[in-house]
Amino acid sequence: MNRSQPLAERLRPKHLDEYIGQEHLVGKDAVLRTAINSGRIPSMILWGPPGVGKTTLALIISEQLKRPFYSLSAINSGVKDVREVIEKAKRQETELNFEGSDPILFIDEIHRFSKSQQDSLLGAVEQGIITLIGATTENPSFEVITPLLSRCQVYILKPLGKKELLQMLDLAIKNDASLNKKKIVIKEDEALLRLSGGDARKLLNILELLVDSADKGTINITNKMVMDQVQQNIAIYDKAGEQHYDIISAFIKSIRGSDPNAAVYWLARM
Repeated sequence: MNRSQPLAERLRPKHLDEYIGQEHLVGKDAVLRTAINSGRIPSMILWGPPGVGKTTLALIISEQLKRPFYSLSAINSGVKDVREVIEKAKRQETELNFEGSDPILFIDEIHRFSKSQQDSLLGAVEQGIITLIGATTENPSFEVITPLLSRCQVYILKPLGKKELLQMLDLAIKNDASLNKKKIVIKEDEALLRLSGGDARKLLNILELLVDSADKGTINITNKMVMDQVQQNIAIYDKAGEQHYDIISAFIKSIRGSDPNAAVYWLARM
């Protein structure tokens, strides 16, 4: 375990049976689980708010199907990067005999790609050179060009509910190699769940913040402790530091992602 990794990254599931939430897609006999189990998946767009498992699902699909996996972020990738990945995929199919197992190209925040960038994917998707998995927080009907959208299945991911969030907290406390050495008791969970806004990453980030800032001994998590710690983090926020720009970026992403809870949180942090 790499302790320097955020808790959310340390707990990222590797197998579909470990994946929490999205039962309508990956539960027993659900459409996406059936496709994965068959070994044949379509190119797809995963549409949902931040922190609901889009990237994790793409990684699990690649791992379970033993497919080569390429990942690009639409924020800092262009047509040149897309073409390089497509050429690599072509070479792999020829040199390593991956015929019938198209490499997966995962593009995070695909809605940020321009029309010309999305156009550069069309041929490879249509010819089966790659299987595209795009992740977006925006309605793909408005943000993904029609020719590309018509070649993809759109799967909608929902915000995580109370049951899934509590399951994730329990998993973190019991299974994380760092947290399970501590005595952590969640006496009240309302503030934790409210601040998370259905976002697993945010939930685990808050939990890790609480644990790291607590004194030694039993860590009793209450609503007051959660709110006090969040307020303290706001108080030490330094507008002259690099964190200022990170938080502005997170605020803008939450607005673009139509996540009002996150937007209010990051606005308060500023």
